[in-house]
Amino acid sequence: MSKQSLIGEITEAVVRFQNATDRVDAAAASALGVNRTDLLCIGLLLRSGGLTAGQLAVEAGLSPAATTAAIERLEGFGYAVRTKDDADRRRVLVTATPLVAGRVEKLYGPVRPSGTAVLSRYTRAELETIHRFLVQGEELQDREAKRIRGQSV
Repeated sequence: MSKQSLIGEITEAVVRFQNATDRVDAAAASALGVNRTDLLCIGLLLRSGGLTAGQLAVEAGLSPAATTAAIERLEGFGYAVRTKDDADRRRVLVTATPLVAGRVEKLYGPVRPSGTAVLSRYTRAELETIHRFLVQGEELQDREAKRIRGQSV
């Protein structure tokens, strides 16, 4: 197989992987009773340990109004709380609740050992290449999202 053909195969595999990831996330959002935006916010809150509304808006790529609506929905489900920041009492932090942390772990927890088993089949050099590809791919996707947001069709 030529290098160009292999690049084409990899490109198609990435698209299929992204679609499969979307199917998992759609199933998880449905199980949690939230929409995909809310699921994104839950993930960001869990990974960060807490964000201000402004930080959440930037990380999720949402407008301030959409962020406020998402926070209110998550609070309504018992999935997020707003608390005063200990470091700056004027700031309000949004954090995920233990309820949603437990539910997310139940849904996504089994993925970790399965993914580890797949990755364990690769050599260290292959894993370094995969890691580099994923980091560079994330940067590419972020640049493309920014480019697309700046366009009107």
